[in-house]
Amino acid sequence: MQKILPPSLLRLANACNAPLYIVGGSVRDHLAGLTASTPRDWDICSPTLAERFVEIARGAGFTVQAVYKNTGTVKLSDGENNDFEYSCFRSDKYIRGLHTPVEITFTTDITLDARRRDFTVNAIYYDIAKGAYADPLGGIADLREKRLSTVAPAEKVFGEDGLRLMRLARFSAQLGFRPDADCLQGATANANLLRDVSPERIFAELTAILCADGRYGVPNGHYIGLKVLDETRVLDEIFPALTRGRGMQQRADYHKYDVLEHSLRAASYAPRNLRLIALLHDLGKPFCKERDGNSYAHPEEGARLAVEALSLLKAPKRLLVQAETLIRLHMYDFDCQTGENKLRRFFATHGEILDDLLALKQADYSACTDVLSPAPTVEKWKRILQKMQAEGAPLTLKQLAVTGKELLAIGIPAPEISKTLTKLLTHTAVNPKDNQTSRLLFLARKL
Repeated sequence: MQKILPPSLLRLANACNAPLYIVGGSVRDHLAGLTASTPRDWDICSPTLAERFVEIARGAGFTVQAVYKNTGTVKLSDGENNDFEYSCFRSDKYIRGLHTPVEITFTTDITLDARRRDFTVNAIYYDIAKGAYADPLGGIADLREKRLSTVAPAEKVFGEDGLRLMRLARFSAQLGFRPDADCLQGATANANLLRDVSPERIFAELTAILCADGRYGVPNGHYIGLKVLDETRVLDEIFPALTRGRGMQQRADYHKYDVLEHSLRAASYAPRNLRLIALLHDLGKPFCKERDGNSYAHPEEGARLAVEALSLLKAPKRLLVQAETLIRLHMYDFDCQTGENKLRRFFATHGEILDDLLALKQADYSACTDVLSPAPTVEKWKRILQKMQAEGAPLTLKQLAVTGKELLAIGIPAPEISKTLTKLLTHTAVNPKDNQTSRLLFLARKL
């Protein structure tokens, strides 16, 4: 551990009157042999009260950026591009449903400090000056077994802070560790406490879960995390319209899984930027099956429900627009019966989202039976797109051989410019030889 520490930490530890420890993710990752894709977080702690620690840190050449006396927390940096967060040993008391402690007691007992954390693998301490580990709750054994255990009875740990429900899924996803039985039981019993967590925090944790395989390179980590959310029924609190598909069977000749599992697997097969949309792509199926007895209208209803669900999570508007469009169109030409000219016009109209739509269609297809071969619709579309490219057919307005200014110059009214350009684009998608300025200006006059 000493080899990876910033030299400034050893200088700071030697200046302290009490042992200075590193705790949390950096210790856990080092012992597990994991290398994160982002810079390490340096969380340090000791029995020293914040006010006294600030004096020591400044004397050792550190810059103190913030002090929170109530929690005994100090944010500081060493001037060498390293940031640290210091906490005095403490014991926290919670009221069920509140995320912040209602009573904080500072202590010199490292075990009490460990008990206020979430999982034992995050409660392993490293004494910087001595170069030795302190493991008051058996976190190293859990680390070796790739097991997540809570620092106290799980009912208590999750009852104190509903956000820990999301952290359980995230650590499972990022580390590839399996929660023990008590952990799962305690999380399930407290799943409804997620209602007390802010939508922004839930969305941030969910985003981290869906990108979890990129944190330490755990294969399919994002699917592992989603399964933990499902198993603990936390997913029911996040997306109730989605989990209505649990146990809802689909046509056996097309589908191997029920609606919910199919959705989880679609997210697992999708590229990272589309995983959330893939998770929600069939959101309309349970709704339509309960309302209509079939799922014919599920793309349109699913698009509406996805926007509603993401809005509740305070997701960015850009994501709402993207989700609505892709989910509404994800079944287009699913039976490969749409004619080529109609598809060419569709491609021209939706050129900017085609790559994402193709990726979503492929994830949807693979999730049906775990088939990795190209989806028939994807093969067909790519074949036509290659043909269009060879012919020089435009797919975007930028590729059109005429501009809005040129249309204005020949007398096309300004309110009609956008509509005229779109008509020219869809025309040249089918008739690529007409993508010439003089020809397009002639067609614009006729239009």
